[in-house]
Amino acid sequence: MNFEEYLASKKIDSVKFKKDDSALWHEFENHFEQMHPKSFTAQKLYLINNLRRKYTLTPQDDEIAKGSTKSSTPVIPKRKVQIKK
Repeated sequence: MNFEEYLASKKIDSVKFKKDDSALWHEFENHFEQMHPKSFTAQKLYLINNLRRKYTLTPQDDEIAKGSTKSSTPVIPKRKVQIKK
């Protein structure tokens, strides 16, 4: 897991965060690379919560970050069968 994936898992928009506060983003990335993600979360919990509020990742951005897309298979409606007497 890299730092950008970690931020997406915490519902933080990495692009906005890096653009607005690149020094803090790089500092966090450096710390993240040196420790386990759970340790990073424990150490930065209050800061992460503030970042989540400031740089909220929208559900649409979240799907793009995860690489998931909705199925492109068309939905075929069911037809009512009429029985002739």
